[in-house]
Amino acid sequence: MSMFCYQCEQTAHGTGCTQIGVCGKDQDINSLQDTLIFGMKGIAAYAYHAAELGYRDQEVDDFLKEGLFKTLTNVSFDPNDHIEELLKCGRMNLKVMELLDKAHCERFGTPTPVEVDTGLKDGYGIVVTGHDLLDLYELLKQTEGKNINVYTHGEMLPAHAYPELRKFKHLVGNYGGAWQEQRREFDEFPGTILVTTNCVLIPKESYKDRLFTCGIARVPGSTHIKDRDFTPLIEKTLKTQPVKAQSGKKIMTGFHHTAILGIADKIIKAVETGKIKHFFLIGGCDGARPGRNYYTELAEKVPNDSIILTLACGKYRFNKEDFGTIEGIPRLIDIGQCNNAYSAVQVAVALAKAFKCDVNDLPLSLILSWFEQKAVAILLSLLALDIKGMRIGPTLPAFITPNVLKILQEKYDLKPITTPEEDLKAIFEEK
Repeated sequence: MSMFCYQCEQTAHGTGCTQIGVCGKDQDINSLQDTLIFGMKGIAAYAYHAAELGYRDQEVDDFLKEGLFKTLTNVSFDPNDHIEELLKCGRMNLKVMELLDKAHCERFGTPTPVEVDTGLKDGYGIVVTGHDLLDLYELLKQTEGKNINVYTHGEMLPAHAYPELRKFKHLVGNYGGAWQEQRREFDEFPGTILVTTNCVLIPKESYKDRLFTCGIARVPGSTHIKDRDFTPLIEKTLKTQPVKAQSGKKIMTGFHHTAILGIADKIIKAVETGKIKHFFLIGGCDGARPGRNYYTELAEKVPNDSIILTLACGKYRFNKEDFGTIEGIPRLIDIGQCNNAYSAVQVAVALAKAFKCDVNDLPLSLILSWFEQKAVAILLSLLALDIKGMRIGPTLPAFITPNVLKILQEKYDLKPITTPEEDLKAIFEEK
């Protein structure tokens, strides 16, 4: 990668200017700016979805312009100023996640916990992947009464929890797992596939003609749906090989913060009586990189007197396992999509208020998996809330330099994951 520095008028190869003594833009400034750019990309994704539903926030829009101005020109070389901008990015992301939650709830109803079938049913089928609930809603309207079953995939799983989506009887279940498995899963699925947003992989030739995109998503060689008119997708689906029934496990999703807070008295009592000793938030982005089995092993090794909160596609590492209940409270609570980190924050704040303590004093540990920009934005939101002691993996972001990492470790006690056994031991020693 080459960068042109407008201060010293030289091209640098890599992530920093070779003339540090001239323009002062060193690796750490670049690291902070790269982190901010990733965070703004996450905000932009959430803001886009909210805007599609008619919701916008001027302060968020203004911040995106400010942030781009600060990163794409040589305007600031003060690391402290950049760190403050990162925290502001985190606050803006929290605000836009709240806005998107409001948009989803007001348009599709407040999510409630629901059991979702992961098997297949006889008949023509469409798999919908991505994040956009409005795309799914319009597709469900247009396929009603056409003998087509619709399945969610990846981050679309929580769609089943929304009343206005769940009312469509041909929304029959969830197919497959996280995004990195789609080339195998879509190849095996005989029906059509609709991609609404990221994450999408370049399709195999075997199913390219059955893959459709809409909205901001595009894949070379596939058909793009315009103006949410799914006629081409429906016509293609009715020409594909019908899906054959196949049994699957049932999984729970849809634990919006309103649902969790609705049983807060039971949770508080279980904590006070020692039935619940600890809460773990294990979630984030999934990926194909070796080392992500850590999250499966960690969830399996969490003590039986602990509750596991999860969100985003990282949950597919363990969401088909039976973790049982504590006093009728599910031990595995799937809060929803990555943007539903807002709900996780609301739950943590409510528990801290109930126990009259700081969030950092709760028996709560956050173990996050990161892959892309929205995960970075969420991490910045948690840092902006002054959450300390988080663990992140499977590796630390490559754009975080040692000096920047040192700042984050000193101020927020941010830790890289090690092994499930070592981390669990350390967590209980810390708490």
